[in-house]
Amino acid sequence: MDMLFMNNTFFLQSRLISRSLLVRRSLKRYFGFARPSTSQLPTIYALSTPPNQTSAIAIIRISGTHSKYIYNQLVDSNTDPPIRKAILRNIYLPSSITAKQLHGQKENKVLLDSSLLLYFQAPYSFTGEDVLELHVHGGKAVINGILKAIGSLHDRSSGKDIRFALPGDFSRRAFQNGKFDLTELEGIKDLIDSETESQRRSALSSFNGDNKILFENWRKSIVENMAQLTAIIDFADDNSQEIDNTDDIFHKVENNIICLRDEIVTFIQKVEKSTILQNGIKLVLLGAPNVGKSSLVNSLTNDDISIVSDIPGTTRDSINAMININGYKVIICDTAGIRGKSSDKIEILGIERAKKKSVQSDLCLFIVDPTNSLKFLTEDILAHLSSEAFRNKRIIIVVNKSDLVSSDEMAKAVNKIRTKFGAKYPILSVSCKTKKGIESLTNALTSNFESLSQSSADSSPVIVSKRVTEILKNDVLYGLEEFFNSKDFDNDIVLATENLKYASDGIAKITGQAIGVEEILDSVFSKFCIGK
Repeated sequence: MDMLFMNNTFFLQSRLISRSLLVRRSLKRYFGFARPSTSQLPTIYALSTPPNQTSAIAIIRISGTHSKYIYNQLVDSNTDPPIRKAILRNIYLPSSITAKQLHGQKENKVLLDSSLLLYFQAPYSFTGEDVLELHVHGGKAVINGILKAIGSLHDRSSGKDIRFALPGDFSRRAFQNGKFDLTELEGIKDLIDSETESQRRSALSSFNGDNKILFENWRKSIVENMAQLTAIIDFADDNSQEIDNTDDIFHKVENNIICLRDEIVTFIQKVEKSTILQNGIKLVLLGAPNVGKSSLVNSLTNDDISIVSDIPGTTRDSINAMININGYKVIICDTAGIRGKSSDKIEILGIERAKKKSVQSDLCLFIVDPTNSLKFLTEDILAHLSSEAFRNKRIIIVVNKSDLVSSDEMAKAVNKIRTKFGAKYPILSVSCKTKKGIESLTNALTSNFESLSQSSADSSPVIVSKRVTEILKNDVLYGLEEFFNSKDFDNDIVLATENLKYASDGIAKITGQAIGVEEILDSVFSKFCIGK
């Protein structure tokens, strides 16, 4: 059976192009996708470092066939720039714009800056085109003067088509010239947007091409299994070849597709777990009034985010802050203290919002005060924690103000908590005043973050764009599931093959190998910044 499976693959590879109308119709999409050349496009330029910020250095990037022309005009030279070698040159106002026009002077040369220049010759550059980088001084007047000088060189009548770059233009040129696929470029964007170490690590799977290889292998597997089914179609009318084991071949393909589907489902689940790293892990502090929630927020953030007071009910609304805990982006929320009786309408609204926030959180810190037996474990909070919404909620119980009680008193407090909750939740003691226990709490939080995002030192999280996730679900998995449904039509080989083609085309959309309309590219690159 395995030998028959291998032989059919061999036959298909040599005969698909000439024999199968079904797959021949799609070969261009599978293997012959040609991205349009950028040689006839305008030369583009833009500031690649943050705009509207004064800095020591700013980088202006130029890409296109007129890069050398722009270099010669700016440095007043007739020689080509050295390739991949940093050089120091004076940058002048181009001679096409006289100093008299701008400054009322008679000099032909107006010095704009003294700059470090780098030239990359096509195709050995980020965009695959000739690229010129100007490392200029970061003053706004310098940057604006040079950008204006470059723009002045545009002269369509003489064939010098030069324009300011749109968002994502440089990355789009890189894609069109085959330097990267869409997943790698989206990985670059995610890497640039990374705020924390975990976000940086998660972006690397796309940035370094791991996801590209994975998607290509999936697509190759689908095409190879299509080959088996198409061979049945081809050889059915061929008197020189007979396939008696059609059902066996279909069953073999079906088993292969089951394994592939399970692998893709597992990948999507990991992506959905890792998405929390981009959005931020929602951490909510919950407890009675004046148990030290605000003090704990300030201790974790090392900043005076929340107002601290001995007056109960100081925090009357939810206060959110983005913090970095051991490389994880965390949205920490300080809430109003929960108590049953209050005549203050604003406080009542704050309590309701606190309960809602805690239910919506990824992780909840329940803060208790061992010095006040009345506010230790109130019925209001116990009822809330015992509600159906908290059935599977991650909770860490934090016994605060450990500096104010003896070890025996602390042991009694812990035992009282155990009586109420058993061993369901971990219990940690801390002191916001002495910082004792804060490091242990941080480590416990980090462990939960790793579990929530399925990330660790040995297993990096995976981040892909929403576009990729939607295509995997709506195109790739849909095509595979419809393949299984073809069994309801007596193993309809043509229908099964068409469904696999739909899944394969979906993966091609992800990588950019089957782009049918410009709108898809516009959607991807419009999210990039100018200069990238």
